Amino acid sequence: MHKDRILKLAKGFRGRAKNCIRIARERVEKALQYSYRDRRNKKRDMRSLWIQRINAGTRQHGVNYGNFMHGLMKENIQLNRKVLSELSMHEPYSFKALVDISRNAFPGNKNVVLPPKKEGISIVL
Repeated sequence: MHKDRILKLAKGFRGRAKNCIRIARERVEKALQYSYRDRRNKKRDMRSLWIQRINAGTRQHGVNYGNFMHGLMKENIQLNRKVLSELSMHEPYSFKALVDISRNAFPGNKNVVLPPKKEGISIVL
C-alpha cells in the first residue's frame, strides 16, 4: 500500500503508530487481519444469540430448541433464525402459534411437561 493510504488507515492509533510509517504499516496490517477475522466471528456470534433467544422462547412453551426446529422443518416452515428470534421477543402470540405447529408436527414435542408456575408470597420492601 502507498504511504498516504497507510497513514490514513492509521488515523486514531496511539503513539507513533499513527505517524511513523514503519510502525503504522505493521499496526494497519494487524488491524486489517483483526477486522477480517472479526467480520466472520460477528456472524457466528449473532447466530448463537438468535439460537439462545429461540431456545428461551420455546422453553417457555415446554419445547426445546432442537425439537422445535425439527418440527418446523417437517412442516416446511422456512423462517430463518433471525426472524424466529425477533418473533420470540416481540410477537409472543405468533411465536406460540409456531410452537404449536411444531409440537403437532413432531411426536417428540407432544408429551412435554410445561415448567411449573412460580407462586408464592411476594415481599415488598
